[in-house]
Amino acid sequence: MIQRKLEFKKLADMVSVNPVVGIIGARQVGKTTLARQFAASLKKPSYFFDLENPDDMARIAEPMLAFRDLKGIVVIDEVQHAPNLFKVLRVLADRPGNKTKFIILGSASPGLLKQSAESLAGRIAYHQLEGFHMDETGAGSENRLWLRGGFPLSYTAGTDEDSFEWRKNFVRTFLERDIPQLGFSIGAVTLRRFWTMLAHYHAQIWNASEFARAFGIADTTIRKYLDILTSALVVRQLQPWHENIGKRQVKAPKVYIADAGILHVLLNLRSAADIEGHPKLGASWEGFVIGELIRRLGTPWEECHFWSTHTGAELDLLLVRGARRIGFEIKRTSIPHVTRSMRSAIESLKLDSLIIVHAGSHTFDLDDGIKAVSFSSMAKEIKPL
Repeated sequence: MIQRKLEFKKLADMVSVNPVVGIIGARQVGKTTLARQFAASLKKPSYFFDLENPDDMARIAEPMLAFRDLKGIVVIDEVQHAPNLFKVLRVLADRPGNKTKFIILGSASPGLLKQSAESLAGRIAYHQLEGFHMDETGAGSENRLWLRGGFPLSYTAGTDEDSFEWRKNFVRTFLERDIPQLGFSIGAVTLRRFWTMLAHYHAQIWNASEFARAFGIADTTIRKYLDILTSALVVRQLQPWHENIGKRQVKAPKVYIADAGILHVLLNLRSAADIEGHPKLGASWEGFVIGELIRRLGTPWEECHFWSTHTGAELDLLLVRGARRIGFEIKRTSIPHVTRSMRSAIESLKLDSLIIVHAGSHTFDLDDGIKAVSFSSMAKEIKPL
């Protein structure tokens, strides 16, 4: 079993200072496994409630009675099925001398779990769990991780074909069961068509009007579809950076399918050879590398941006932390070089440094403040902020 040491430590740190910790992430990303491993590591009693299990739902029919005498760790899985629990958890968390820690697991963003945001304000910390990353799968795993994505059962499948079939089933189950359970009534066929179309626009700037024309519906409706998939943590939006620099800048987000393996199944790319011969090769690799970079830097997606002007200058990833500004360009090449667009980004954004992540084997300086870093050596060359 692949050990998720960094995720384990983050969870431990949060539990130590918060009465309630929420682990959120897409279905099948490993939330339950992480919570069980963490509970088992403690010398405390632990209790598990799976709210997709009718027996467990019956056990918490009276949640105050079910939870008030429990001491230690209480794990509540798929908490979005019981929104009435959040007010009860607030009361229990506020008890004098409280000796119970609650870990709630959900397959939706905090914005979708509005009840927890309102009822547990100041008492809950969220940890968003994603699929496997390179720091977990180890050196030499990048091509397999890129092809199959980070969902544990997809990554560890016996063959690439088994992995592909698992991801196909995941997409179908997600659309037919998970989306309705989150309270949305959009038809599975319609949302599957939208998700597939979105895959063809992976790593591109969002254009609601173009999608709306293709579907023959209003811009507001098509935006709702995007927000649903974003809230369900299967699509990411990278927000634009813009400031007063005397240039017309793009102000719409870029959209990415959150997991490379899901992107490939939506595009019907079964093998590495299929990806290499597909027009979305560069976009697929860009999204995969950006995900690894953001994880490596230890910053949430909300703090990360891209930058683009209407005259063509652009930057794939911009990180602004205090007075520090770092730019990243992703290139599916082994011989990166400095472009006019990069120099424009450095000058316009006053970057402290620019890093070009490329597919070659070597890391070297290209110019003052510009460094080419091979993707395989990212862990060595790029440190968390």
